[in-house]
Amino acid sequence: MARRTKKTLEFKDVGTGSGPLLVVDDLHTAFRTGRGTVRAVDGVSFEVEEGKTLGIVGESGSGKTVLSRSIMGLLPPRDVVRSGTVHFGGHELTAMDESQLREVWGAELSMIFQDPMTALNPVKRIGVQIAESLALHMGMDKKESRSTAVELLRSVGIPSPEERVRWYPFQLSGGMRQRVMIAIALACAPRLVLADEPTTGLDVTVQAQILDLLADLQRERHMAVILVTHDLGVVATRADDIIVMYAGKIVERAPTRTLFNDTKMPYTRALMDSIPRLSDPSGARLDAIAGRPPDLVNPPTGCRFAPRCQYAQDKCRQSEPPLRTVGSPDHLFACWYPLVDGVSTAPAVAVTVGPTNNPTAGSPSAAAPSTGENDG
Repeated sequence: MARRTKKTLEFKDVGTGSGPLLVVDDLHTAFRTGRGTVRAVDGVSFEVEEGKTLGIVGESGSGKTVLSRSIMGLLPPRDVVRSGTVHFGGHELTAMDESQLREVWGAELSMIFQDPMTALNPVKRIGVQIAESLALHMGMDKKESRSTAVELLRSVGIPSPEERVRWYPFQLSGGMRQRVMIAIALACAPRLVLADEPTTGLDVTVQAQILDLLADLQRERHMAVILVTHDLGVVATRADDIIVMYAGKIVERAPTRTLFNDTKMPYTRALMDSIPRLSDPSGARLDAIAGRPPDLVNPPTGCRFAPRCQYAQDKCRQSEPPLRTVGSPDHLFACWYPLVDGVSTAPAVAVTVGPTNNPTAGSPSAAAPSTGENDG
């Protein structure tokens, strides 16, 4: 592939053991609305190493997508307040203006959006959409960019790419559109890709194909990936580390194996209990988390998960727990009464807030997907 000719910002090489590629420090993103200020991302900090995969998990409304867009700098121009810092490859992205960010987008840092049908331009052929970034960041001419677009389509598993490079998005299936989005995101060999729910709306078989494809391309190119999803099962065997978000905050963070084998936060356990299992009898109802996420204009005092937590105590409702660790320094959680072997350490268990359909919900072995030798 041709060398980039239009790059003016120099990004340092961050090899293994020489420091993180991405550093997010105390990031806040709020939206001013007629009802008040919505604190969608509220003090989030984490790091991503070169070539590693970070999973970010949480329910809809937990702040996952806003966090991704805040890192990229893809936020509305008005009524948004962002603070904190995002450092990537030696540069502070949060200090860049739009012209500088445009040099970074696609070339060093790219994003696979949740819905390819709305992310792709419906009136442009897919080959043209891939070629745009190649011309901008790689300095390719029309002939070379088209040839490279064909090769990119082939690399992401699009059959007959010479023909389909001239197709429009509406002529492709949902799985193929997502593959085109991946081709666009990887066209200029970025060092970090943010994949925001990349398998939403796809059937299970196609979901696995897309995730396997992304993993294969990641290994080939040694790029870092942030995989955003609502499903812990998706990241169980694909992420090196996992962040669990709730109501704009990180409530648990740990290496993948540690998170599944030693879950501390009741919210994380509830997400695990909601994962369908092949061992469940036919027609069994899925476990759901009782209640609804809090209003981020007026979040509750104390732990934001307390109104939905079956173990909540008075302390939980009165005082917000900090992210802390007990034992492993890599395992952080925000809970006054963390789980130990699947059992709450609360002095007296409160009344359950909702029905539990799984009789083994308290058992970590019942909820955690199998973690094999390659489970991050």
